[in-house]
Amino acid sequence: MSFHREFSTTTSAARATIWALWTDINNWSSWNVGVAHAQLTGPFVNGATFSMTPSGQDAMTSRLVRVEEGVAFTDETVLGDICVTVEHRIEPLDASKLRVVYSAHVTGPGAEHVGAMVTEDFDDVLAALVKLAESSSVETA
Repeated sequence: MSFHREFSTTTSAARATIWALWTDINNWSSWNVGVAHAQLTGPFVNGATFSMTPSGQDAMTSRLVRVEEGVAFTDETVLGDICVTVEHRIEPLDASKLRVVYSAHVTGPGAEHVGAMVTEDFDDVLAALVKLAESSSVETA
């Protein structure tokens, strides 16, 4: 079984600001209400791992499987026979706008159910990320 869903929004925030918020995993809980705690082990590079405790759930370990500095990163979480992969991308639209994308892929038994649970707040997470990035971009402009 497999599941795929993509979410996106647009922003006038600076690419560097979005990237800085993403790579600061230890502070994800300050803008992502679905994350109670997150902790990166080592630098934000291919192969690095981080623990994340979703609100009301047990901690899980994820691995950065692809990091393209300032452009995109993909994390992978393996839970028994289920694999959850989330790609985070920043795409230019024009000189003043970016498209910010979360693309989730889930494989394994119950992928549709797990995928729906994993992605149920992605629209809200993107909105919170962009709101913070836009206010940070204004402050640093």
